[in-house]
Amino acid sequence: MGLHELRRDIHTVSMLTDHMVFCPKYRRPVLVGDIADECHVLLCKILYELDCEIIRLAVAPDHVHIFFKYPPKYSVSYIANRLKGATSRILRQKFPELKAKVKNESLWSPSCFHGSVGQGWEVVETYIKNQSPTVANCSQ
Repeated sequence: MGLHELRRDIHTVSMLTDHMVFCPKYRRPVLVGDIADECHVLLCKILYELDCEIIRLAVAPDHVHIFFKYPPKYSVSYIANRLKGATSRILRQKFPELKAKVKNESLWSPSCFHGSVGQGWEVVETYIKNQSPTVANCSQ
């Protein structure tokens, strides 16, 4: 499916896109090295499982940008909760040093930015691309 094409499901036709940004608690710069790489892989995997199409994804040391298309059966808050819950649990299990840095709390801040994107995709893509050198596409 092309980026600007409509999504066709059994009962719906849609083009829902969102620019989501969330941060570790207290905006701690903990998403570096192997942790950032694993976070990227987990985010791609979870979005793929939710049948979301990633347009651009960037993991910076103190925040994550995701620009994606999603099916109408999910709300953006549901998608955010799935992403943050699973990545927090798995990353803290896999990297014990992360547990100490976030004081055994949830990895992510409870807040989240959502920006619905209609026109101007290129502006959002360029902005995310310029945020971090760890910008990469997911191979789904």
